[in-house]
Amino acid sequence: MEPHFSRRDLFKLGAAVGAFGGIATIPGMASAAGPIVKPLPPELFTVFGTNAEMRWPAMRDQGHLVPIDRFFVRNHTSTPIIDAQTWTLEVTGAGLRGGPVTFTYDQLRALPAHTVVEKVECAGNGRSYFTSQQGQPVSGTAWHLGAVGVARWRGVRLSAVLRRAGISPDAVDVMPVGLDPDYVTGGVNLGPVRRPIPVRKALDDVLLAYEMNGEPLPPDHGHPVRVIVPGWIGIASIKWVGRIEVSDQPLTSPWNTQFYRLFGESYPAEGLPFDEQVVKSAFELDENAALPVGRRTSLTGRSWSAHGPIRKVEVSTDAGASWHRARPLGGDRAWQRWQYDWRPAATGPAELRARATDVHGNTQPETTVHNTLGYLFDAVVRHPVQVT
Repeated sequence: MEPHFSRRDLFKLGAAVGAFGGIATIPGMASAAGPIVKPLPPELFTVFGTNAEMRWPAMRDQGHLVPIDRFFVRNHTSTPIIDAQTWTLEVTGAGLRGGPVTFTYDQLRALPAHTVVEKVECAGNGRSYFTSQQGQPVSGTAWHLGAVGVARWRGVRLSAVLRRAGISPDAVDVMPVGLDPDYVTGGVNLGPVRRPIPVRKALDDVLLAYEMNGEPLPPDHGHPVRVIVPGWIGIASIKWVGRIEVSDQPLTSPWNTQFYRLFGESYPAEGLPFDEQVVKSAFELDENAALPVGRRTSLTGRSWSAHGPIRKVEVSTDAGASWHRARPLGGDRAWQRWQYDWRPAATGPAELRARATDVHGNTQPETTVHNTLGYLFDAVVRHPVQVT
């Protein structure tokens, strides 16, 4: 049984999101190297303790994929260093026809491989704009728009592993469990990071990935194996997976009961569950960047939606008074690159905006409905610049 927390406990936990947890001894883990292992140069990242946000100007001259050296990092505790040769994946639970089944790294790699180009995005991406744009308090890491990345992931379909393990027709939920240290916040040990997936989704398009952009998964991104859940919020894509529970009953964890629910004045007291992200757009440009007056400036950016490819992107250079279609530079269901050329006519401050519409008609609104944990910010972001 998962622990139950009261609403008072929830607010205590929410206020402490981002606190460090203790480091536990974990089978298959050589050591806990630190919050983040890879270099975090300031031109590529903004660091928030255990987390590192990609800086959008670092993507301006890049292609479709985010290079590993600038892919954002979301850790609840610290990056573990795990030896792939001693790592195992245990599949267990009442949703199997037989007993537990264990896979080694080599056994997993021997199964048919599958590759997807897919984004991973933190549910709190854009959280800071609830406060800076809408004047509303929220708790959690104050991400701008850099808690998202697109990569080419190669691995094994979760469905193949579950069928090899003997999944039962009575199975309801599947819950991957990470090997990172237990998450301790507000004086409460919540255990390892884990979050259930309905069996219909688990058997559809979920991947157990062991490669990223053609390389073995780096430690910060889940080495040796992580989950990739297309279209869902990043917390579902558990890193450093070491166990998968298959249940014939619905499963819960703090990551779908206490966190990753919508709480607030517009939502029920128990919170509104959610799994999918929303529509967003970002300029590949620093806020308050200096742009030359009277000269053509190429404004570039990217837009994305959890619900499908982007149909159009519009750009405003006058704080939303007028809008113009951006030119698409190529994309897929993960995200769309775009460009708009602007020749500023006067010096002084200016405000850029970009809004996207996906193929299903979902468009970025002017404001996002407030929730206390700051999830799913989809409003048009106001991007200040200085024309000099």
